[in-house]
Amino acid sequence: MSIGKIDGGAMGIDRVMALRSQILERNQALARAAADAPASATATSSAAKPTSFADTMSDALKSVNQSQAKASELSAQYERGEEIDIAKVMLARQQASVGFEATLQVRNKLLAAYKDIMSMPV
Repeated sequence: MSIGKIDGGAMGIDRVMALRSQILERNQALARAAADAPASATATSSAAKPTSFADTMSDALKSVNQSQAKASELSAQYERGEEIDIAKVMLARQQASVGFEATLQVRNKLLAAYKDIMSMPV
């Protein structure tokens, strides 16, 4: 689970428009590549090993843990008075918070599903 990063600093409208045009160009290139080779995409996806639910959950939890550790480190640097942009600190903390909230929601859904299954008559 990866959220886009902004490396701090004020971004001008020209920079935003340049990023937008780059994104649009890449999307067009991807669309052309997908249209040119639909058979090869099917062959590569069938060759990929399917991942288990446990592996997917483990990867997601590791990602959330890494984002929380990064946010903690940036906060500690800011509190020590090191030269770091407050916007970068706040963005990292918000990303960690959103990841944690999403993890809690997944946990709640899993518990609800487990309770429903356990209450089913045999």
